[in-house]
This record gives sequence, structure tokens and C-alpha cells, in this order.
Amino acid sequence: MRRLVYYIATTLDGFIAGPDGADPTGPNGFWPIPDDYLQHIVTEYPETLPAPARAALSVTAEGTRFDTVLEGRRSYEIGLAAGITDAYPHLRHLVFSRTLPESPDPAVELVADDPVAKVRELKQEDGKDIWLIGGAELANALYAEIDQLILKVGSLTIGAGIPLFSHRSTFEPRRWELTDHAPLKSGALFLTYTRVTD
Repeated sequence: MRRLVYYIATTLDGFIAGPDGADPTGPNGFWPIPDDYLQHIVTEYPETLPAPARAALSVTAEGTRFDTVLEGRRSYEIGLAAGITDAYPHLRHLVFSRTLPESPDPAVELVADDPVAKVRELKQEDGKDIWLIGGAELANALYAEIDQLILKVGSLTIGAGIPLFSHRSTFEPRRWELTDHAPLKSGALFLTYTRVTD
């Protein structure tokens, strides 16, 4: 069965974006991209690079982990604001929204239904794992369906912002086993946690 993997960058204090929700790696972003951090992504997770970055870096590797990406409307609209209607044309791309009337790109699937039911359906299909890119609202809605966390932990704190899971999350403890880790010289960490099932 395919797994749902929340692969996301986070600060040391658990935030995936600043309070405004803008792209933290964008032109006015606060997130540094050290060379070893970028190279680790190119080597280990090439399919998670958006198309413009893949083109700029001459990355053509298909990748071995994901063939599907899921994101919420707010995350998707960051790309739209930059004129990118499909940042991941090399993956099956689903956007969850009850307010977008139609997809701005024929290759991007809009899902207005229950995200949990859709993810359960996707898990039953053949293929590689499913990448949950965010944001926090969608991650919160899919909290019980997440099988693995891959956290790209940056060596910075920001004090406030958008957390890994929505501020509206309910108290529901889950246990995770550290199954892989890659500390980088720049101070960034790639931590893989697999959900412990009772």
C-alpha cells in the first residue's frame, strides 16, 4: 500500500512559513538555502523540486519516492501568484479546495471532496508514495492518514508563523520512530519519522 508522506521544511521552532503564509524561500523570504541542503534534495528527493528549479539545475531524475503530490489551496496559490499553474508537471498533482471554481491548469486535479476519503482511495492505487506538500490546514485534515514525516529542519527560529499542523488541530498524540536522518554541515537536518502503529 502507498504511504502518505508529509515532506516539509520546518524551522527549529516548528513553523513551515511566516505569519503571512508567503513562500519562505521566495525573493523576500527568510529561509536560507545552503548549497549542501539543495544538493541533498537534488540527490535524494529530485521529484520534489518544482519545475522551474529542476530546469535551472538541469535536474531530469524521475525520483524514486513520490509520483503524486497533494497540496491545499493556499499553498497552491503561492505558485499561482508567481505565474506557475503547475509547479510539478512531472507528478500527478492534486489541489484540495472547496472555493476554486475550476483548475487553472488542465494537468492539476481539483478535489472538493473529503481529503481523507480521497487519500484512502489514492493509497489503494498502484504507484509510489504520496507527497503531502502542505499546507498546515490540509496536513491537519489528513493528520490521521500520515504514515511518514520527512522534516527538512532549517537551522533557524522565527518565533511565530504557520505551524506544521494548523492552529485548529486537536490534541491527538501519535508516536513516531526515527527511521533515517541526514545532518548537513550547514546545520540543516533531514529527519525521517515513520508512524508507530499499535
